[in-house]
Amino acid sequence: MPDAIGQFAKAKYFSLETFRKTGVGVRTPVWFAKDPAAGALTTFYVYTLPDSGKAKRIRNNPKVRIAPCNMRGDLRGAWVDARARICAGDEVAKGQELLNQKYGLMKRLGDFFSRLRGRTQIVLAIEID
Repeated sequence: MPDAIGQFAKAKYFSLETFRKTGVGVRTPVWFAKDPAAGALTTFYVYTLPDSGKAKRIRNNPKVRIAPCNMRGDLRGAWVDARARICAGDEVAKGQELLNQKYGLMKRLGDFFSRLRGRTQIVLAIEID
């Protein structure tokens, strides 16, 4: 599994595949940040809108797949099975901070304009055993 995790080391995006109730997968390229202190459980953080399709699908089915990709979603590596959950409490701040560290000014500008439009964000934890 280390090679499967290592493929994300230099990636800016990964394709997050969530599953509809019918079992059909929906792929979305997203920014992500790895938690360096996760230990044996590899954890990546992603942010999204609370009413986004991926958030709704994760609430119904936590099973996801991830693979490195470019900003258009063209795959750059192998799929890895994972589980997703919506973060709460201090973990939200931790995930946002890791994303801010990785994406810097671009993330902060995006957050600023999201707040201007009255949008809130949730943080998803994507966990690989």
